[in-house]
Amino acid sequence: MGIVNVTPDSFSDGGRYVEPEAAVAHGRRLLAEGADLLDIGGESTRPGSTRPLVSEELSRVVPVISELAAAGAVVSVDTMRAEVAAAAIEAGAVVVNDVSGGLADPEILDVVAATGATYVAMHWRAHSHHMNDFARYDGPGGVVAAVREELSQRVEAMRAAGVRDEQVVLDPGLGFAKIGEHNWELLRDLSWLRDLGFPVLVGASRKTFLGRLLADPDGEPRPVGEREYANVAITLHCAREQVWCVRVHEVRASRDALAAHQMLTTPPYHREDPS
Repeated sequence: MGIVNVTPDSFSDGGRYVEPEAAVAHGRRLLAEGADLLDIGGESTRPGSTRPLVSEELSRVVPVISELAAAGAVVSVDTMRAEVAAAAIEAGAVVVNDVSGGLADPEILDVVAATGATYVAMHWRAHSHHMNDFARYDGPGGVVAAVREELSQRVEAMRAAGVRDEQVVLDPGLGFAKIGEHNWELLRDLSWLRDLGFPVLVGASRKTFLGRLLADPDGEPRPVGEREYANVAITLHCAREQVWCVRVHEVRASRDALAAHQMLTTPPYHREDPS
């Protein structure tokens, strides 16, 4: 999943693709590099971010989705709002990637149920401006048990709204109401999430916990644009953990790593390219 942030304030590339023409061109580049689908977002979820008006979010994402879908791309909309999800699907999106899992706007589940779109439900506890206040997992089993239980509750809410199980993908929500060690605990063995019976999406690309892992001797986190090698390692780990999809800023690096991984782990008669 290639990331196209049509925002002025995203933590990694805010402002670079805020104009529709730039966002579409970036999406085309990601497709050329091997993206299977493009995730178009018009609201930054970086810590401390302020939410845009609905009209702003719509004006950012709908033109980009329309053009990329018309060009044949498989498009996902990254939104927490039912109104935006509905407009995006009408414009050609086939996936709704909701970082709130339906908690920010419960009506988004009705949109998903009515349209049949694939729905990525992420673990979430609060909006970005205060989500770090909720990064506490003191119960038995710690963060893994809590995230599993809270995602299970979201699955039940989806079912109650009429969303079919085959539409659902689950995301552990790395970096959302979680400190660095929480993210590593969630990643080390993803069987706890796979065992819920749904495909899994993981989004680690360029996030703060990677910057802190790679900090310099003075403790200064590695800059956002210099964390890709660590992210590729997570992509390979996700392949071993049978993750359905990884959400990345740099498609080519992860695609290359996955190609090599396939050659190393798949019997020759099962490979797409036996050479």
